[in-house]
Amino acid sequence: MNLLLAEVAQATQRLAAAGVPSPRFDAEELAAYIHNVKRSQLHTVPDGDFDARYWEAVSRREAREPLQHITGRAFFRYLELEVGPGVFVPRPETESVVEWAIDAVRDMDVAEPLVVDLCSGSGAIALALAQELPRSTVHAFELDEGALEYTRRNIAASPDRARITLHAGDATRAFEGDRGWDGRFDLVISNPPYIPLTEWEYVAPEARDHDPQMSLFSGEDGLDTIRGIERVAARLLRPGGAVVIEHADTQGGQVPWIFKEESGWTDAADHRDLNHRPRFTTARRASL
Repeated sequence: MNLLLAEVAQATQRLAAAGVPSPRFDAEELAAYIHNVKRSQLHTVPDGDFDARYWEAVSRREAREPLQHITGRAFFRYLELEVGPGVFVPRPETESVVEWAIDAVRDMDVAEPLVVDLCSGSGAIALALAQELPRSTVHAFELDEGALEYTRRNIAASPDRARITLHAGDATRAFEGDRGWDGRFDLVISNPPYIPLTEWEYVAPEARDHDPQMSLFSGEDGLDTIRGIERVAARLLRPGGAVVIEHADTQGGQVPWIFKEESGWTDAADHRDLNHRPRFTTARRASL
């Protein structure tokens, strides 16, 4: 075992004692970041090249600063995104939401799909859709100024940027001033804030203390923004268009009921993520 791997083993123990959920992965990821190698190449770093800044990074993670804030990057599907303080860090659970959306749009057999991502944050969802649906046009809405700095930078760095339009505005009022967009979209997708205000103390420190509050909490039951997005989706979607919206794993029995048949919805259903937890709701706009 070389020096770096021995240090990683010690770091793993420290992170585990601090309650970090994935101590080994995080210790290795920090080592790879500091030494500018892949995780699989840690054993190739000569002992003389060990960088003591590694322990500074470990100390920050030990204090429950998000891994992605320390490295400045987050991986989402096939993307590497710039993230940091002021923007919500995309989670692996959301990849299941995007996968469903991509399959749904492909099944529509629409030549040039029109998509809108509400509460875009880092732009992870919008960028993934633009990348994996190469003939799509994607609109993204984000309200928070701190988050918008990252959305803009990530879109600007994307080879698909010409097909993505960023709007600085409230997702629950998207295109409200331009009704020419009503009934035109094939897909509305969102990972909105959904944590009830009453559950603040139960939120993991990485999110509670570092993610923007606007991206986390939404009213007493956590569903205020989702209710607003339902109204926007009802206005923007064409007949047969789909909405997919992420929620907390405790809300799987509540969110589908927001998409009521009397409001023009059909096929409202809940879906589980890769950990088999209720994670997102989908519905379709009823055909005329």
